[in-house]
Amino acid sequence: MSDDAVNKARIEQDLKAVIADAEELLHATATQAGDQFTALRERIQDTLYRAKVKLAQAEGAVIDGTKEVARAADDYVHDHPWRAVGIAAGVGLVIGLLIGRR
Repeated sequence: MSDDAVNKARIEQDLKAVIADAEELLHATATQAGDQFTALRERIQDTLYRAKVKLAQAEGAVIDGTKEVARAADDYVHDHPWRAVGIAAGVGLVIGLLIGRR
């Protein structure tokens, strides 16, 4: 997994945590009265809704990108099976050497 994919996954996890915390805060302050609280709650609910929609879109884009990479790898292996075997053997050899050094 690339650094960008790892960073995107962390951002998505952090955003989900922020959304959950904000929803919990909204529920905790639901009994508070006043025009300012009501307006603030409505604004936060609207922001949370938009954040959820964007998060769902981002997750969809990541899933689509991952599927595309998997398809490209599959196509490459089908088009060049001996190269794929050679690459896998080379990676296995390097990993084996690294593990053997310990």
